[in-house]
Amino acid sequence: MSNLIRKTDEKIHTFINDVKQGKTWGSYDIAFNTVNILKEVVAEGDWRTAQNLMDLVRTEGKKLTKSLPLQASVGNMVRRILKIIREEYIATQQNKQEEVDPQDSLHKIVTSEGDVDDYNKVLPELCPSILEHISEFEMELETSADNIAQQARQHIHSNEIIMTLGKSASVEAFLKKAATERKFEVIVAECAPFCLGHELAVSLGKSKIQTTVIADSAIFAIMSRVNKVIIGTHTVMANGGLRAICGSHIVALAAKHYSVPVIVLAPMYKLSPQYLCSYDQDAFNSFVSPEGILEYSDGSILSKVHTYNPVFDYVPPELVTLFISNTGGHAPSYVYRLLSELYHPDDYDL
Repeated sequence: MSNLIRKTDEKIHTFINDVKQGKTWGSYDIAFNTVNILKEVVAEGDWRTAQNLMDLVRTEGKKLTKSLPLQASVGNMVRRILKIIREEYIATQQNKQEEVDPQDSLHKIVTSEGDVDDYNKVLPELCPSILEHISEFEMELETSADNIAQQARQHIHSNEIIMTLGKSASVEAFLKKAATERKFEVIVAECAPFCLGHELAVSLGKSKIQTTVIADSAIFAIMSRVNKVIIGTHTVMANGGLRAICGSHIVALAAKHYSVPVIVLAPMYKLSPQYLCSYDQDAFNSFVSPEGILEYSDGSILSKVHTYNPVFDYVPPELVTLFISNTGGHAPSYVYRLLSELYHPDDYDL
């Protein structure tokens, strides 16, 4: 057992360092690595009951979430694995009951989930079924980007002008998929000071998509010509709000003013049961060096100025028209229902 703990701790430590150093980045890679670590805990951990396993997963999950508080997909994957354990425990228990009493009523089977107060019964078949379910979930993660891109033709039509912000892998794949069947124009806000919009524009240009890069200050001026805004997001909060790249709030406000629909591409692993606490910005945002917009040679001026360069914006749900996930399109008001399907209420607070 001590060897497993040491081995798992090493993996967690390496993973955390890779994320902090930028070697592993992007919500998908972070989510997939988290699932792999927890899958190893399930496969090789010293546990006998589902309750033991949930305690073990929760312990390892806390190490990850405390070290990476801004990576919501880490906590989301811990909650998802806990939900899988609960589901498989209930399913395995039902199968045993059916073997004992084949005449068991349908009503009893349907309502049995609410009867589970503890998960302390030893079920030998539990481990293989949990691992199989996690493998299926990994397949779902792998195909989520493709499933979102496949919906592009339903939302982008010929000769439309689409605005986006910065660079999102989901948005890039979505636009390129639409370009195989439609001809349209894309306007990319550069998203200073990181200016990742330039990278997206180059990539779209290589796919023969007519693309224009604009400064962030021109967003409002251009918005009246735009048909749709399509952006990615870092996290979807429990109320349907977004933790998205800085500048997203400006885009969403301008779109609201001109009644332009805002479509957000968000795979299900980005859906978090957390809310924004306005008094706890450290848990929601991070601040980076403003060197991209201020030169250090202006030392005499900089010494008198406090400059903040936040990474994320909060976009309230009333500014979002539609979420497109790997399971289809959803209104922000439907997020609470998706949360109840993805995570168990007892696991919202890890």
